[in-house]
Amino acid sequence: MIKLILWIYWPLIDAVRLSFFRWNMLPNAPQRFVGWDNYVRIFSLPKFWDAVANTGVYVLGLIPLAVLLPLAIAIYTHDLPARSRNIYRAIIFVPMIIAPVVGAVVWRWLLDPGHGLVNAGITLTGAAPVRFLGDPAWAIWTIIVITGWKLIGFSTLILSAANANINPALIEAARMDGASRWEIIRDVRLPLLRSTVLFLLMMTALLGAQWSFSYIHVLTGGGPLGSTTNLFYLLWDFGFSTMSVGWSSASAVILFLGFSAIAFVLLRLIDRYSIHDN
Repeated sequence: MIKLILWIYWPLIDAVRLSFFRWNMLPNAPQRFVGWDNYVRIFSLPKFWDAVANTGVYVLGLIPLAVLLPLAIAIYTHDLPARSRNIYRAIIFVPMIIAPVVGAVVWRWLLDPGHGLVNAGITLTGAAPVRFLGDPAWAIWTIIVITGWKLIGFSTLILSAANANINPALIEAARMDGASRWEIIRDVRLPLLRSTVLFLLMMTALLGAQWSFSYIHVLTGGGPLGSTTNLFYLLWDFGFSTMSVGWSSASAVILFLGFSAIAFVLLRLIDRYSIHDN
């Protein structure tokens, strides 16, 4: 309880307090009470609403990579021989243990429009090099793919564990009744994996944009033209680029309230649609 209060609840309470003040984070600088002015100014900023829209794009773009693809991999690899299954899962899980900054540097080299391996392959086909990180139309989707590449291993691990935990007697009973492999997946595995899938959907919705922060910071800095900035990066930008603690704290409170509402809805969906074999 002491750790929770010290590291979670007290910073949250202090963020709410600071959201009503203007302060530049310097110890001798006064904290001026401005009431709701920070919130009014943030809601009037066009780049705030652009960041909200980008956050939604991040979440929706990550769902196929962080939920659907790992679900297919977990089901496909389950029936493979043990050695092959472990090799597949190890290869898929490797990106998860690579430090985000290291991964971002490698991706920046791979995607370089002049000398990167990805564009070298594209030019072999006769097409022009693509500015993956410099073109606003490509940049956000590039960050989404890199973030998804990082998360596939984690989601596959969770779904593989849930898939292995299904009672084998249910699968055997379905086989004895003449069910095909697809019918077993559709009528037995997927319903029993529903709670885990919903959990990963909730994690992706709540944390997907946050997981992309390191890649945004290293690869694009929120650009080009703000096309990759999301709410988490905007919060950091207010606090540590412009030293506006009030704006940063107000953004954090808005973020907390918005995602709390989303978490409440998703938890209700998990309780309603989860199926357990016991």
